[in-house]
Amino acid sequence: MAALTYQKLVAKQFSPDFQSAIAVETVPMPVPQAGEILIRNKFAGVNAGFDTLLCQGKLPYVHLELPCDLGVEAVGEVVAIGPGVTDWQVGDAVATMGRGGGYREYQQIPAAVGVKIPAAMPELLTLMPTGISALVALEQAGEMGTGETVLVTAAAGGTGHIAVQLAKLAGNHVIGTCGSAAKAQLLQELGCDRVINYRQEDLQTVLQQEYPQGLNVVFDCVGGQVFDCCLEHLAVRGRLVIVGFISEYANNPERVTQPRIHQHLFWKAASVRAFLMPHYAKHMAAARDRLLALFQSGQLRVVIHPTPFRGIASIPAAVNALLAGQTIGKVVVQLDDSLPLE
Repeated sequence: MAALTYQKLVAKQFSPDFQSAIAVETVPMPVPQAGEILIRNKFAGVNAGFDTLLCQGKLPYVHLELPCDLGVEAVGEVVAIGPGVTDWQVGDAVATMGRGGGYREYQQIPAAVGVKIPAAMPELLTLMPTGISALVALEQAGEMGTGETVLVTAAAGGTGHIAVQLAKLAGNHVIGTCGSAAKAQLLQELGCDRVINYRQEDLQTVLQQEYPQGLNVVFDCVGGQVFDCCLEHLAVRGRLVIVGFISEYANNPERVTQPRIHQHLFWKAASVRAFLMPHYAKHMAAARDRLLALFQSGQLRVVIHPTPFRGIASIPAAVNALLAGQTIGKVVVQLDDSLPLE
């Protein structure tokens, strides 16, 4: 018998704490209308920084009206088709990247929005949109070339481990920062030329002693003191790309008193650039196709956090684990209990 209801996660109020902002709701199963498809989500990607800032009401480019649906990327299976849809069949695997479409067991979308994929694999959640962000940030915002020194912070994370591989594939010397021996081992396997475990080594000292010519590109997801250190060590015409600042997502921004950053930038003709995917949307489709080709050809390894998170109710634990730096690779929630999480 077909299900009559399903569960989804919503933000009910703005709060500094993700857990206190959300609620699990049971809602009626939708019926796809003309031009729409109904998808049973199998896996959803977790974006703890985005989730936290959204539930704090701190995303200036997103106009929210509460309650609002949560989650972004998901992969699943088409289970029903609305009138007039000819490009999809029941059973097709589909990927989606719409805000509010991830943290739910089913979603109803316009057929033209879905992306056909070979199978509803959790690995694809690392490529879309996480990997897309890494590729576009490095190439468009960072203007990454070949033969450069590229530093990736939080390099064993969902975005970071893709950025490391893309920088290596482009022919660069890659430095990756991380906070555990397990993460350091992963980065070595991915081809990092220099791994800095910040719990064992001082980033400032390593950069000063081993990279006196500075960093050509910095891909920074951390912010805070790591940002300050990388800024100081930019090379002539170096580019620091702000991809995130996870060190401050769950806290108020740190107040600092120090010389303005133009003191570091001007004499080197260096620059700081911020990356936000909505402002680079025209590059998404081409980046997606390139990443899928790299993955399918075996040139790009995708790492999924090994500890399974299962069901809508597990999402807060997944968000907290990611914010606490306890995860490796992309964090994924399995929404379909009938499937093994590989």
